[in-house]
This record gives sequence, C-alpha cells and structure tokens, in this order.
Amino acid sequence: MNYQTIAYSLEKGVATLTLNRPEVYNAFNAQLKKDLVEALNDAAANDAVRCVVLTGGSGKAFSSGQDLKEAMAMSKGGTIDFKTMVQTGYNPIIRTMRDLPKPILGAINGVAAGAGLAIALATDMRVMHAEARLVEGFTGIALVPDSGGTFFFSRMMNYPEAFEFIALNEPMNAETALKMGLVNRVASAENYQHTVQELALRLAAAPTKTLGLAKQMLHKSLHSTLDEILDLEADMQAIAGNSQDCAIGLMAFATKQAPVFVGK
Repeated sequence: MNYQTIAYSLEKGVATLTLNRPEVYNAFNAQLKKDLVEALNDAAANDAVRCVVLTGGSGKAFSSGQDLKEAMAMSKGGTIDFKTMVQTGYNPIIRTMRDLPKPILGAINGVAAGAGLAIALATDMRVMHAEARLVEGFTGIALVPDSGGTFFFSRMMNYPEAFEFIALNEPMNAETALKMGLVNRVASAENYQHTVQELALRLAAAPTKTLGLAKQMLHKSLHSTLDEILDLEADMQAIAGNSQDCAIGLMAFATKQAPVFVGK
C-alpha cells in the first residue's frame, strides 16, 4: 500500500500504520487524515490482516495534533472553520477505528497531543513509551477537546481527573497514564519495540472475528441497558459460535491442544 503520509507494512498478520510526517511531529493535515481512513479501510478489507498497529514511528511524537499552519493558511479572512474540520476530518477517523472489525493496538512512541491524543485513545489497546507524554493541548489555544476526546477522558478517568487534565493542560507522564487507565502497558526504551511486537502478534493470533464482535459489544454497552446487552450477547454468541475459529477452539479443547485460529 502506498500513501503519501503513512508508511504501511504487513507482516505475520500485523498491519503497521506509521504516521509519517516527522518534520512536523506527525501533525494532521488534510492528506494525513485522508490517508489514515483509507489505510484503516484497506486493513479492514484484507483478510491477511489480523491486527492493526497505529504508531508515530521512532521519532519524538506519536502526533502533535492538528497542523495549525495548514488550518490557518486555508482559513477564510483569518477565520478557521473548526466545525467542518472536525466533522469531515477527524470524526471519520474515529468512527472508522471504532467500526474496524479487528483489534487496533496503539503504540504511543512519543508525545500525543490534541487530536493526536484522541486518536491514540481511540485504539483498543495502548502501549506507551516510558518517556512519552500525553497532552490535552486544546485549552492552551482556547479550544475544547474534539475527535472524541471528552468521550474518552470521561470514561477512562473520573470527572475531577478529566476536568483537571483539560483545564490545567499539564502534560501527563506514562506512569500517571497507566495509573489513570489511559494505557495498558508502559515500556522502557529498551523494551518498547519488543512489547509492541509481542502484543501485536498475540492479537493477530487471536480469533479475529470474535475480537471484532467483542469490540462492537463493548462500544454498544456504553449506552445500553443491561437487558439490551443481555439480548445482544445472545445474538453475538450465536454468530461467534458458528465461526470457523470456534470450531477450531472446541476441537482443540477436546483434544487438549493449543488452538491455531484462522481469523474467520
């Protein structure tokens, strides 16, 4: 796959999407937004892809957020159309990530700020480099969080913590992010790449269809009643139970062998 602003690689069932604008700390311009949606859709459609890794690469930033220089250059009379920017640029990214029927592992290699942070939090699991930082960023220029930021903050932190993070706009270190529940793992510089690769391969070896169903169920549970979820679980279990991987899993259980799932 060839994209202008994303490096795409596929190995052992893991599609790695690397944001590739290091000269501006992977700030999101119109091309990067377009490329990311297309790369995610390509990964979703490719049966060889069992897990997606989204990363900023090996530089200092996962993403610094919106490319404000581009936004200001495209403004009309000095006024930036923030509503259109969010609705047509960032919201499609978040929705595509949410609807992707495969696990997305966020590899937060460096600073993740503003919309870049929201996109990092939209992944299903996150590994954070011990020296990386999370920055709300928006209030520093008198904007509110977007790209799902308030949704993720309020569900991963309690209200006082989320409000403090937004209001004081202080960078959050990896240790605090782990304690708050914003990331799943923190890895030292020496172990970071190994930790990302190990988790990605484990996700790629898992029953992909099952993980996609579980992902869908978790998202729906955030705004459903218990009765609605009980019904949904029954429906989804029927789908999972008819999958090829379930047959493989049951046979492996019966023969006391390790299952080798195929993702279908």
